[in-house]
Amino acid sequence: MENFKITRKNPEGMYSPVGNYTHITKIPRNSELYVTSGQIGVDRNGNMPESMNEQIRNTFSNIQSVLHSEELTSEHIIKVNIWATQKIDWDYLDEQWEQLFGSDYPAMTIGYISELGLPEIKIEIEIWAAKA
Repeated sequence: MENFKITRKNPEGMYSPVGNYTHITKIPRNSELYVTSGQIGVDRNGNMPESMNEQIRNTFSNIQSVLHSEELTSEHIIKVNIWATQKIDWDYLDEQWEQLFGSDYPAMTIGYISELGLPEIKIEIEIWAAKA
């Protein structure tokens, strides 16, 4: 059944990841692919907090809602892109990350940019998922 499961690994002879991610995520043939729009830190009432950590918390909550809407879990996530306009509090983000993934990390990219779609958005996280 291994051929029908999403697998994650770090190749031998390569440097260890510098964060909580995996170098390679393999998707089995004939899987359904899900690509989300970037999730932001707005709450369920449409309010955007000023604090980066509050935006991070809301963003992860929004990611969970999107996943649940398609009966997906963190096991289905194959790639995460994180875009931020200011320094991320990694201790706080890693807490949220661990709650979502445990220690089974997907592939990930992080970029610091000058601005996102609206001036009040400080972080945006895009998810790619697959269901085998």
